[in-house]
Amino acid sequence: MNTAGEMGAPGDVDTAANTMMETDLNSVDKNKQDRNDNMSSIEPVKIDILWGIVLFFVAGHLSAIYGLYLAFTSTKLPTTLFGLSSWIMSGLGVTAGLHRLWSHKSYKAKWPLRFILMLMSTMAFEVNHIYEWCMDHRIHHKYTDTNSDPHNAKRGFFFSHVGWLVVRRHPDYYDKCLKIDMSDLKKDSIVMFQKTFYVPLLLLICFFLPTIIPVYFWNETYVNAFFTTMLRYIFTLNMTWLVNSAAHIWGQRPYDASINPSENLSVSLGALGEGWHNYHHVFPWDYKAAELGNYRANLTTAFIDFFSLIGWAYDMKTVSNDMILKRANRTGDGSHPNGDGIWGWDDSNISTEDRNLTTVINKKDD
Repeated sequence: MNTAGEMGAPGDVDTAANTMMETDLNSVDKNKQDRNDNMSSIEPVKIDILWGIVLFFVAGHLSAIYGLYLAFTSTKLPTTLFGLSSWIMSGLGVTAGLHRLWSHKSYKAKWPLRFILMLMSTMAFEVNHIYEWCMDHRIHHKYTDTNSDPHNAKRGFFFSHVGWLVVRRHPDYYDKCLKIDMSDLKKDSIVMFQKTFYVPLLLLICFFLPTIIPVYFWNETYVNAFFTTMLRYIFTLNMTWLVNSAAHIWGQRPYDASINPSENLSVSLGALGEGWHNYHHVFPWDYKAAELGNYRANLTTAFIDFFSLIGWAYDMKTVSNDMILKRANRTGDGSHPNGDGIWGWDDSNISTEDRNLTTVINKKDD
């Protein structure tokens, strides 16, 4: 997911163009065609592979596969359930913490919730600490699918999924690191604490404790506990990565047809509500990261709403239905259910031509 909030001033036309958020009404069709053309015609980029990270991910995925095998052969049920709960906790650390709170400032959180989210996001170990993750994400939103974007989807599925983490970044990215506003996170003592002690914290919270807890409390073997931990870790990573890859390639674009981010239900289920990506890139300040008003495919919103009930989450920003419909009608691909459908025979939206061409069987005059 590394996806970022739009930090420029509202009247800055150049910034709006760079973010690809405010689409010129006369160029929607052209932008749609450009998006399709650019997916297959990318300027060659020098690849400098970081082999140490490659080996880490290869070993991690092999360990996860073995962990999945053990889950069906010898791992105790409490260990499997603990792994599932750890996935939910670490995943929410990414979605509610790294993404919606710290990257986009779509809501505010009191320090106890921020501290909990810091621990949960550390368990996820999304390679980078909070500060760098959010910097990448803000750059991603500010310069979506350009060379400045860390996981530019125009470079293909594999690159946007994991490849961007195992190669050196494009020079344009480093230029944007100096320009993106990170002043708010520099003032956040919890973010800076995690940044300072990131390595020991991630080793303790992501790997050591999730391995030792099943061994200590219900006599799981060290092997089963460790490889279950690796399975949870790698699965969480891939669910986040799918937001960067699959949700930038497959799905409908009901809010802005000229950008790559798409609405993807499958990704949203695996990423705890982060797959409604076309909406999110159009309205990145909405704490729901979706138009949906329910929790069925957006567990993260339920999490934030719960903490709002006890006063730990507040100032949650969202978008009015009127604003959503106006944007969908103006720049969407036509897939938005905006009330222009037809409920049945007497609906006023049925055209006269359709009525005249309809065959009525066994017609009677009432």
